[in-house]
Amino acid sequence: MPVPLDQLLPFVAASVLITVVPGADMALVTRQVLIGGTRLAQQTVWGNVTGICVHGVALAVGLSAVIVASAAAYTTVKLAGAAYLLWLGVQALRSARRGVYGPAGGEARPLPSRRRAYTQGLISTVLNPKPALFFLTFLPQFVDRAHNALARAGVRRRLEAATGAVLVALGVRVAVER
Repeated sequence: MPVPLDQLLPFVAASVLITVVPGADMALVTRQVLIGGTRLAQQTVWGNVTGICVHGVALAVGLSAVIVASAAAYTTVKLAGAAYLLWLGVQALRSARRGVYGPAGGEARPLPSRRRAYTQGLISTVLNPKPALFFLTFLPQFVDRAHNALARAGVRRRLEAATGAVLVALGVRVAVER
């Protein structure tokens, strides 16, 4: 069943706004524009979009709820993402130091392939646990309960438990944070 326009438009507007807020993905796309132009950046964006689709599928099958509800799983994904971003950052710093993409040091190295740019965008998005949290907290307000694919009692119970655990964990974190 098609999504009603009065639900779709606010969802799309809010999603676009959240997407353009600077973050790791935006920094990666900016880097790709600077070293390889719009073609390289577009491939990175397609990787980011695919990563968002992966998060959407993870939400649909309940994996996002597990990641957000489990401190260990959330931390593991977060640290893997941080390690990947650190690796990308170190590679960029090394390239900048050697001047590998510019003519200053003689012959420049070839630009990263479009496939590599896509993969970088995909991995940087998939290893960011924030989209999972975003989907779990933001998306439900745009779901028509009358046609809800998640309306089964068992699924609703697990999602409610996961959401409750996340809220409790966030409350505890806020309470003990200095």
